[in-house]
Amino acid sequence: MSTATKHGLGRGLGALIPQKPAPEGAFQNSLRQIPIAHIEPNPKQPRKQFAAGALDELTVSVREHGLIQPLVLKEVQTPYGSRYQLIAGERRWRAAQRAGLDTVPAIIKGATPQQMLELALVENIQRAELNALEEAEAYLSLIQEFELTQDQVAQKVGKDRTTVSNALRLLKMPDTLKEAVLNLAIREGHARALMQIADANIQTALLKQVVEHGMSVRQTEELVRRTIAGQNGQAKTGKGGSTPPRAAAARHEGAPDTHSLEEDLRRALGTKVELYRSQRGGKIIIEFYSDEELETIYQKLVG
Repeated sequence: MSTATKHGLGRGLGALIPQKPAPEGAFQNSLRQIPIAHIEPNPKQPRKQFAAGALDELTVSVREHGLIQPLVLKEVQTPYGSRYQLIAGERRWRAAQRAGLDTVPAIIKGATPQQMLELALVENIQRAELNALEEAEAYLSLIQEFELTQDQVAQKVGKDRTTVSNALRLLKMPDTLKEAVLNLAIREGHARALMQIADANIQTALLKQVVEHGMSVRQTEELVRRTIAGQNGQAKTGKGGSTPPRAAAARHEGAPDTHSLEEDLRRALGTKVELYRSQRGGKIIIEFYSDEELETIYQKLVG
C-alpha cells in the first residue's frame, strides 16, 4: 500500500480527511473565532465519560490562558444560520463553557459522518482518553454504520486488526465485568480472562477475589485456568471432584521460561497462546475467535 493512501495515528488527525476542495458552505482548514453558543457536541463522539477532576483542572487553565489549541468543527447550515458540530476537542469545549468564554478558536472542516467518528476516535486514542468499552463501541459503530471490515477499521485508526478484534469481544461481557472495567477496578486483560468462566456466579466470585487481592492479569489467568481445570475434574469424577489434570500443573514444572515463551508467541501471533510441557515434549494451544483471526495466524505461520 502506498504512503499516500495509508491512514493511521502516525499521520495525525489530518490524515483522516482528504485535503481536497471542501463542499459548498465548508471552509477547509480556516482558523476562525466561533461563538461558543453556536457549537454542538459531536453526535458520533465515542467518549461518554469525562473525568470531573481533569475537567476542573483544564477549566482553570482555560480561564487563565484561554483556549490555546483550537477546536475542529463542521459547519452545518440551518434555517436560523450557521451552527457547528464538534469533530474534535469536546473536552476543551466543555472547559471553555465552564470558564465563561464567549468565543473559541476553531478550524472549520468539511467531514462526512464517518469521518467525524474516525476523527473523534483517533483523537481520543492519541490522548489515551477512551476506556476499553468506549473504544470497542466506536469500532462497532464504524463496522455496523459504515459497513467497514475489522481490517479497514484497524487501518484507519492505526491499530493491529487483532487489537480491534480483541476490543470488540469486550462488548460481549456481562454487565458485572463491564461495570468493573468502567470503574477501573480491573483492566480489559482481567475481563478477557474472566470471560472464559461460563457460570455467572463463579465468574462474579472470581471477580471479587481479583479486585480484593489486587491480582495482576497473569494471576487472574492462572486463577481462571485452575478453576476451569477443577470444573473439568469434577465433571469426570462426579461431585467429589479430583485434582486438576496433570497437563495444567505441568505448565511450570522445571520450565521457568514458560511464561516468557508464551508471551513471545502471543506477541508474534497476536492471540492467546498456551504452552504445556511434559517429560516427552508438550503441546502449544493457539486460540482464535473468528475466521479472520484464523487467516491471520495461518499467514504468519505458513506465509
